Amino acid sequence: MWELVSKSTLDTNSPYKYLLMSEYFSDTCVVAKENNQVVGFITAFIPPKKPDAIFVWQIGVDASQRGKGIASRMLHYLLTSEACETVKFVEATITPDNKASQSLFQKLARDFNTEITSSEFFTEDVFPGDEHDEELKFIVGPINK
Repeated sequence: MWELVSKSTLDTNSPYKYLLMSEYFSDTCVVAKENNQVVGFITAFIPPKKPDAIFVWQIGVDASQRGKGIASRMLHYLLTSEACETVKFVEATITPDNKASQSLFQKLARDFNTEITSSEFFTEDVFPGDEHDEELKFIVGPINK
């Protein structure tokens, strides 16, 4: 996962973050492989105070695989997994200029015939330095599976 992110425009987290997510949140993380190579992943978790929601931290798809619906299929797989049995809402933060991610979650709302909302969440001033845009919070749901 870290290698895929390091070759992309996604926010790069430490390799340790991906190891922790894989170890402690393996039920809510998804990896897509082709020819034994990671070509996509989702890191996500169910917030302790929101057992009916899943927060999608990051979705990555290898540049060679984009446009094939891998991200959408991984989200559907995750939402229909046993770990997400009680999940009714999908939450994520997305920068205003990330139209691809916004489109992905809009498609998810259409696929489940539900609503999508967005609101201000983390403004630019809460990030150190001048290198991070604000993050809007997107919520898809309620989801009926």
